[in-house]
Amino acid sequence: MHLGVVVPRVDDHSTIELAVEAEGHGYDSVWLNELWGASSVVELTDIATRTDDIEIGSAILNVFSRSPAVLAMTATTLDRVSDGRAVLGLGTSTARSIENMHSMEFERPVRRAHETIDIIKQLMTGDERVTYDGEAVSVRGVPPLDRDVPVYHAALGPANRRVVARLADGWLPHMIAFSELESAFDYIAETARDADRDPDDITVAPYVPAVVHEDSERATEELRQHIAYYVGSGEGYRRAVAETYPDRAERIADAWQAGDRGEATELVTDEMTADLGIAGTPEQAREKRDKIADRAVIDRLLLTVPQQVDGELARKTIRALGPN
Repeated sequence: MHLGVVVPRVDDHSTIELAVEAEGHGYDSVWLNELWGASSVVELTDIATRTDDIEIGSAILNVFSRSPAVLAMTATTLDRVSDGRAVLGLGTSTARSIENMHSMEFERPVRRAHETIDIIKQLMTGDERVTYDGEAVSVRGVPPLDRDVPVYHAALGPANRRVVARLADGWLPHMIAFSELESAFDYIAETARDADRDPDDITVAPYVPAVVHEDSERATEELRQHIAYYVGSGEGYRRAVAETYPDRAERIADAWQAGDRGEATELVTDEMTADLGIAGTPEQAREKRDKIADRAVIDRLLLTVPQQVDGELARKTIRALGPN
């Protein structure tokens, strides 16, 4: 089983501690998100200096607030610091994040993702100076970096999945139901073959929201809150969940956006929690983890602990689901 963990931001100190402890629990990769409050790149560098073998991944850096050249330098530098253990996880983020925090227009996000990943891969592995005149981003005469770092993309909709198919080394789906993952990847595989790429070269690494508690109802309630937050606050996530649960996704989003977070959470059904994440006692959660990992389309699971849980519960979940 290839099992990674996306460590939640409990606080600056505990986040690093949880990531370092993940190596001892047998995880083969540790990932950090980045939205606001801390630079995941700096933290990942700190984690790299405190660990030996575990892969170090960004999950995710957005393709707007850093230029393709900065992202390429970031990936290759982190890879050197970690002795070849880096993975660059990218995504488009959301209009609210990009426009409100970074003062940038959220224009043509899929096109920007495509061109950014294309430029990054050329900058990392090309033989000559890179000139790229894109519709969203461009570079001119930039020397290559001579270091090959895997690039994963957090694509939800069909257009973004084509970016994965044509360019990325891995796919980071989130809020796409487990029951739909195989058919969702079929589209990527078909597009990859049309682009003369082997679909087997694309690592499928879904985010799997997970909460473990001796009280299974408490664990499930935390997972409901996680699902409600994503469906309610991100249009891309709402559409992803709506592919399987159209009526519920719409009702959850409406309640959340109306300010009724409690109703939005209550609208998340048991069927949805089972199809979108892991929740339960340690024994129940490990059984569910193994069943998900056995799905043929999945190459590695990235367990992600919901951001709202406290540090003690996050540590308990990471420890309980680790291979060791």
